[in-house]
Amino acid sequence: MSTTITLKGNEIHTIGALPTIGTTINDFALVDSNLQVKTLADFEGKKKVFNIFPSIDTGICAASARKFNEEASKLENAVVINVSKDLPFALGRFCAAEGLNNVETLSDFRSSFGDDFGLTITDSPMKGLLSRAVIVADENNKVIYAEQVPEIVTEPNYDAALAVFK
Repeated sequence: MSTTITLKGNEIHTIGALPTIGTTINDFALVDSNLQVKTLADFEGKKKVFNIFPSIDTGICAASARKFNEEASKLENAVVINVSKDLPFALGRFCAAEGLNNVETLSDFRSSFGDDFGLTITDSPMKGLLSRAVIVADENNKVIYAEQVPEIVTEPNYDAALAVFK
């Protein structure tokens, strides 16, 4: 069952639907800028904010990474995990240039994260990239917030995503 979103008003689709509130998130194997694999176990016992986007090299994706980095330092027992299909080198370069030290930025370039979480775009010029979404999981990996951003060129609802920490 795909999800319909839009790209500048034109319908596009994802491979599935986001995990629903109350479900347990799947394990994953994402790659950091040192080419080390990170899994769910690396974030055990922490709340997790997954900030997912098509590419760090677009303005809106960069803005969401900056915003969540700014807010992450205020969160107790939580980690923000930026995820895209960008290569780890590009993600590392961006984070270094922007001074993004409060987030983990991981690549889905060789994993099934996008498919497992229902995020992979299946058509349009964006085919193969991840849709813009935010998923928040508690310390026990239960989903407590999920937003599939309906128009890919808009920012996520930061306030709603962060409200689950209050």
